[in-house]
Amino acid sequence: MDAFELLCDLAVNGTSLNPFSRPFETSWKWMRGRYTDIQIATVGSVICHELLYFGLCLPGFIFQFIPAMRKYKIQRDKPETGIGQWKCFKLLMLNHFGIQLPLVFLPYLFAQFLTIPFDYDSIPPWYEILLRMYGCLLLEDAWHYFLHRLLHHKRIYKYVHKIHHNFQAPFGMVAEYAHPIETLGMAICI
Repeated sequence: MDAFELLCDLAVNGTSLNPFSRPFETSWKWMRGRYTDIQIATVGSVICHELLYFGLCLPGFIFQFIPAMRKYKIQRDKPETGIGQWKCFKLLMLNHFGIQLPLVFLPYLFAQFLTIPFDYDSIPPWYEILLRMYGCLLLEDAWHYFLHRLLHHKRIYKYVHKIHHNFQAPFGMVAEYAHPIETLGMAICI
């Protein structure tokens, strides 16, 4: 098959250049056979978020205990404390499971209202998914930027956003460390 035929096939089927198509289809059908749509859309999303978030924070957490890595710390005179990290973790758990988890149900209800199907055959081609993801990232980033600027207003900062800037030497987990009202505001866009 030459390049032109390959591109024509891609335009028609959308899967020729995607090496993940078959494993993704198998995984999706396996998951749909064992879980309901609401479980996949809500609990599955939360599990993915928690694994990715804390998985990406884990290397930085481990590096703080390796003496050879301390020379790369930007603020060497401000070490993280176990008490501070525990305080951060507790607020994150409140925000993740007390605010974000209930909010995850809204996109599912929205999908049901618009009768967006969950079957594999209705999933758009990979390049369309990437384009949609890019659009979502732009919208979400703009939302976060303007909301973050608003939260620095003198009438709001000391009551809500100051909590986010509580740690003088930030570490990975502190990225989502915020007042529950701020978490709610940031999560609405998602």
